[in-house]
Amino acid sequence: MKAENKFIGLGVFGAIAASMCCITPLLALLAGTSGVASSFSFLEPYRYVLAGATIIVLGLAWYQKLRPVKQEDCDCEAQKSSFFQTKTFLFAVTAFAAVMLAFPSFSHIFYPKPKQAMQTAVAGINTTKTVEFGISGMTCSGCEAHVEQEVFALNGIVKAKASYDNSNAVVAFDSTKTSIAAIEKAILKTGYKVTDQKER
Repeated sequence: MKAENKFIGLGVFGAIAASMCCITPLLALLAGTSGVASSFSFLEPYRYVLAGATIIVLGLAWYQKLRPVKQEDCDCEAQKSSFFQTKTFLFAVTAFAAVMLAFPSFSHIFYPKPKQAMQTAVAGINTTKTVEFGISGMTCSGCEAHVEQEVFALNGIVKAKASYDNSNAVVAFDSTKTSIAAIEKAILKTGYKVTDQKER
């Protein structure tokens, strides 16, 4: 039973750690403290390793739970299982782990939808610029929403679209209200790295 409990504990830890890079920004947004949003971004490169380890560890826990026990090894009448040693508890832990592992794919729904600003013109001169930022480290739609949320917090943002598939963010902004440097700083605040930038 001790081995099974260790597997369960490691499975929960692995599932949470695998999704921490997407959970922390959301918690930071809800708490209004975006400064801690990038605290666990260092785990992002290991997400798939942690997810794989979680699946293996929970598989071992299920094997321990379902394998036949020899009668001479077990004094079944003397033992009474606690709730934490039941299949119901293991099923609940497995379901929790599955939700945590899938969290990056649906975390974007928890971010408020940013409003697109109206394009502005000053004295007949178009002051809107569009810049594409190369970004490394995004792995899910939650990462995209996190970047967009930080960029839209700036004044003068007309449009912002981040893509983890393309490893970039395309931002249109009013150059009289904000700058490329300010936008880059907002992206860096998320914990992802800006690899390059080019005006469109």
